[in-house]
Amino acid sequence: MQTHIALLRGINVGGHKKLKMADLKLLFEDLGFQDVVTYIQSGNVVFDAEEGEDLSGKISKEIENRFGWELPVLVKTVNEIAIILTDCPFKEEKKVEAYFMLLASPPKEEFMKAVSEISYPNEEFVLSPECVYIYFGNGYGNAKLNNNFFEKKLKVAATTRNYRTLAKLVELAEKNILK
Repeated sequence: MQTHIALLRGINVGGHKKLKMADLKLLFEDLGFQDVVTYIQSGNVVFDAEEGEDLSGKISKEIENRFGWELPVLVKTVNEIAIILTDCPFKEEKKVEAYFMLLASPPKEEFMKAVSEISYPNEEFVLSPECVYIYFGNGYGNAKLNNNFFEKKLKVAATTRNYRTLAKLVELAEKNILK
């Protein structure tokens, strides 16, 4: 068994795709996952599963079966998320205010190159094959460089979380490992 973190994109946002965390936890348990823990209402799940399965696909398919929604689900190991946090290029004061757009797969090099040349005032980003690290000087709500922007430009699915959420998920996952 290995501890994973699932990040669901686009649930409980603006009254769309409402999903209670108790129902989400039950769905994961019904799929045979163990030590399932949800965190806040935006679709974050820590769980243990056997290695080698297409966890993202399995979870997405079950959500569609139960609720009728196509929903991108990104699954990473706790170590992958910890490395993304550690590799954040921003200094500590920006890092704790930063957002992390986790990419479902590495984008093509030509898309990364084209995106790296884009800039907006008060919005700073660093692109890696696994994550777009973003700092918004005026907050996420007013940002031009949002999740939809990067998904279209990089042509990969992505989901965004802030530093505090990812750090808390790693902490919860490490507690699962210690059980």
